[in-house]
Amino acid sequence: IFKSWFVDFDPVHENVQAAAAGRPVPHPDFPAAFVDSALGPVPEGWRVGTLDNAAEIHDSKRIPLSKREREQRQGKYPYYGAASLMDYVDDYIFDGVHLLVAEDGSVIDDKNRPVLQYVWGQFWVNNHAHVLTGKNTCSTEQLMLAMKFINIKPYITGAVQLKINQANLKRIPFILPSAELNTKFKETVQFFYERIRTNTEESQTLAELRDTLLPQLISGHLRLPEIKETG
Repeated sequence: IFKSWFVDFDPVHENVQAAAAGRPVPHPDFPAAFVDSALGPVPEGWRVGTLDNAAEIHDSKRIPLSKREREQRQGKYPYYGAASLMDYVDDYIFDGVHLLVAEDGSVIDDKNRPVLQYVWGQFWVNNHAHVLTGKNTCSTEQLMLAMKFINIKPYITGAVQLKINQANLKRIPFILPSAELNTKFKETVQFFYERIRTNTEESQTLAELRDTLLPQLISGHLRLPEIKETG
């Protein structure tokens, strides 16, 4: 649905065709015309801004921990690096749904798109990933989906160690739909992403249970009837 609405502009194209034929537009929440912009034709009433218009950046809260520090602070909270989960520690500095954008190292994929991590709950992030949330009616999920279609190669510096600094991240061109349409999109996909988070958490719980019980079953310290009685 995101690609149809915000990349291919399918509802706008259908409105344009209907208006040209003198028919009522089938998608009244969308414009019925295009205007030229720096990024090419965009729906009338939308504008081209920058990522800074749609994202709040929380990099100032990041705190890196060395491997030794992490070993001394083992716990239950995820510790994220530039492109992946690295460890678990005994405290957190972020809470809620966030988008992590790799800052250095592996910052782009083979299509020059940014390396992203969609994370939630309570967690820690080092200084190799930008920490973002959506703002100005752009949800964090919409921000993530939009960035999956952006070529960020022109904004990357460094020949050996690739890097996208915060200043360059902020100035990436970004299409800004109307606030009403952003709200409609959020309401449309909200349940879907809630289910993703819930299902992921349930899978993690089952994996933890498996990792706890399986060694005991193999060693003979725990038998299946005991598990059934416990359950």
